Amino acid sequence: MHQLDLDIRSRLLMAHLPAMPQILLKLMEQCQADEAGMGVLAELIAKDPGMSCKVLGVANSSAYHRGGARVGLEKSLTTIGMDMIKTLVISESVFQVFNGFTHSNNTDLRSFWKHSLYAAVMARGIAEKIGYPNVEEAYLAGMLHDVGRLALLAAATKEYAFLFFARDDENLCVIEQSMLNMTHCEAGAWLVERWNMDSFLADSLRYHHEPVVRIETAHPLVRIVLLAHLVSLHAENDPTVNEAVLMCGIQAADLERIIEASHSKVEQFASLLGIDLSGADDLTVPTAGWEIAGLLAKMNEGNESTAPTPVRESDGQQVQDKAQKLLVEEVRNTVLSSELARSFSRQQGGEAALIETIARSARILFDLENVVILRMNDSGEALVGVPVGEHQQRLKEFSIALAGDGIIARTVLQRRISFIARGADQQSIAESQLFRVLDSESLVCLPLSSWPQCQGVLIGGIAAWQVPVLQNRERFLKSFGEQAASHIQATTAKAEKISLQVDSAAEEYRDASRRVVHEANNSLSIIKNYLGVLDSKLGKHELAGSELSILHEEIGRVGQIIRGFVDPEPSVRASVADVNRVVREVIHLFRESKSVPASVKIAVQTLETPSEVAVSVASLKQILVNLVKNSIEAMPAGGEIQVLNNGHVNHDGLLYIELCIRDNGPGITPRILEVIFSPGQTTKQGEHRGLGLSIVHDLVKQSQGLITCRSSPTGTAFEILLPIHKHS
Repeated sequence: MHQLDLDIRSRLLMAHLPAMPQILLKLMEQCQADEAGMGVLAELIAKDPGMSCKVLGVANSSAYHRGGARVGLEKSLTTIGMDMIKTLVISESVFQVFNGFTHSNNTDLRSFWKHSLYAAVMARGIAEKIGYPNVEEAYLAGMLHDVGRLALLAAATKEYAFLFFARDDENLCVIEQSMLNMTHCEAGAWLVERWNMDSFLADSLRYHHEPVVRIETAHPLVRIVLLAHLVSLHAENDPTVNEAVLMCGIQAADLERIIEASHSKVEQFASLLGIDLSGADDLTVPTAGWEIAGLLAKMNEGNESTAPTPVRESDGQQVQDKAQKLLVEEVRNTVLSSELARSFSRQQGGEAALIETIARSARILFDLENVVILRMNDSGEALVGVPVGEHQQRLKEFSIALAGDGIIARTVLQRRISFIARGADQQSIAESQLFRVLDSESLVCLPLSSWPQCQGVLIGGIAAWQVPVLQNRERFLKSFGEQAASHIQATTAKAEKISLQVDSAAEEYRDASRRVVHEANNSLSIIKNYLGVLDSKLGKHELAGSELSILHEEIGRVGQIIRGFVDPEPSVRASVADVNRVVREVIHLFRESKSVPASVKIAVQTLETPSEVAVSVASLKQILVNLVKNSIEAMPAGGEIQVLNNGHVNHDGLLYIELCIRDNGPGITPRILEVIFSPGQTTKQGEHRGLGLSIVHDLVKQSQGLITCRSSPTGTAFEILLPIHKHS
């Protein structure tokens, strides 16, 4: 292979194909919109050969290729994902801006873009007419049929720049072959072949300059692209076009309709994208016929005078230059916005520190004399001053109702940037006050808005001459406002989350405290009663060994409850309790401590054989004390309590011991019964009312047991299933 050919191919691999700046602007705008969809992006990218080629190349690269090539643009976009699309668009825009591509050699892409888009629309129309099944592939082939020219321009700008304006015919291919040892047809096909697509797309690029007679039996896609290319270059009655029309089997009237529709669509696309095509075709440099020999001779002599005479810049070129300047501005804004995001993210001092950073950044970036920030209040009905910077006291007491008719209120409601001159009409009192606070000739009002809500407004004091300067920077102002609002929203959400966590922790602490006090009170009540019994016995010189033992035990239980509050993690040590023994001890405790009124009788039924359960003695005592105490308190007029060990029960294939605590009191109302084990659900009064049953429920649950409650006007019964100990 020729050395120059090798060099061109290696340069083609590294080349960045330029895109129309108007399309890059639209793509960047869509990528920054929250609601951007794949369909909209695909539609935009499909209108530019450079971006289409880039997306298809990435989607079919080894990084994404998983078998089965992606010919369609929308499928390719779906494959690489929205984040990568944004990265591609921004990186290509940055490259094009800093590479200065469109300014080098006065390159005007409009003629090339018009020809490519026209061929694409034509190819789709022809495909639909002849019944070719993949019309989008035909559109893509038409769009890319001359991408080799774009690639050669990007890869060999110095050698190819003057040929880029030449008429795209077989004579151009002769010159390309002589100069670069490669035609643009071969360059485009070579690039597409590297995507390894199962398609005749590469062939349609390779053969679009072949004589009609050579491709009469070729694949339909090759014939479609050739006809679309010829029609875009020649008149409809050209003999070559007529041959291609017959080859594709299309009637002249049908072709005329396709041509008319294609012209209309290209003009419509250009209008929507803000591309002025006037004068685009006037830039063609003739290279046909008798000029070729002289041109080749001059090239062989190394004469640089082959470059065409510079063409006067047209209005369309001026529009493109303006678009390029806008693209430069947009890329700069994107880079600055990215840096702003990092700067805002680094703030650690909460919302106040972030707002100070936002105000300081705005003053530096936009040369503002002074800055005031108003935040949306909780109801969303007014803007209130944030006391940062100077005039903190006045700002703290300052507010603007959004229901008012001032310019600032409309700015926030409509989420658009506005400028206010001192003494302007429809100026509210609040706005006049801000003029005095900021001591400025004019104000710029920037909504701090990020989807889905507005966080407030930044108001900067500026001189009158700065208004047009900032109006030209509205896109960056808007981007700044969005970044600031997004970080305020995130900081507020973080603060709210922390506040909720603190409130939740405080509530858990209060709940745990109430539980400790509740259970300690139970034991302290028993201790108090036993101290009375002890005092009586000691006064009569009677033995009080058992009472002292119980006091010692209850004091130990209080200590255990308090230790549980300090270290709430349950013990991993295996626990076992004999239900019969614990029941008897608890009932003895109540009777001996005089905690049972004379009007209340307690009946106990236990089993003769041990009933060991996998529950700690302390927990079982706590459960029984709470339930018996509740039953006593539920019968102030007296009644009977039964504590029953009903023996073994099989529940869902597991063995339990069933305990039942039953009374014949007035019962529990249905409303309370529905939520009987929730804290605070009781008819009793007092600071810690309603905690006992919640504690019982938690203790039973921690022991892998079950508890139910049945109640009627004739009494209440709590039935508890406790898992038997494995060795029982």
